Amino acid sequence: MSGRTRRGLAAAASVMVVVALAMSAGCGYALAGRGNALPANIRLIGIPEFENATGYPELERIVTESVRTEFSSRGRFRVQPEAGGVDAILTGRITRLELQPATLTSSLQASRYIVNLVVSVEFRDQTNNNEVLWSNPAMTFRDEFDVPASASGLDPTLAFRQDLNAVDRLAKNFARTAVTSILEAF
Repeated sequence: MSGRTRRGLAAAASVMVVVALAMSAGCGYALAGRGNALPANIRLIGIPEFENATGYPELERIVTESVRTEFSSRGRFRVQPEAGGVDAILTGRITRLELQPATLTSSLQASRYIVNLVVSVEFRDQTNNNEVLWSNPAMTFRDEFDVPASASGLDPTLAFRQDLNAVDRLAKNFARTAVTSILEAF
């Protein structure tokens, strides 16, 4: 091996050692969405059903279940639906669900809709004087869906199914964003 090749290999080895030391020293970096800035004492999280201030039935169940599933999937936490006897509590209030036509057909029927979901959410440490660790009074999410047309015009049953699919996507996006924000202290 030439001296130049040995110096190149030595430099590469030095860089790998520095990277390995930084990683083992717990430099604080984590994959986006997988960090955890919560106190170590928080293991059991109560997530009671969110309030639903909209006229959309079952929305609170869909959103709450998405949040519970997202927190449970993070592995470190146990989730229960009750607020009592927990280390932390996550509460929410669904303040708005809006459905607005985005595109109209030539006969002025909606062929595409925009759905907006707005949720107020708060995460409190029950073991530390009910301290608010994270809150957002107006988390807003948006989705769109097309209304499928049948041979005889717009099919309302297909439109309703698309509406439910959009709400499910919104609930999952909200849950992922809220849990990530709580864990990473954004």
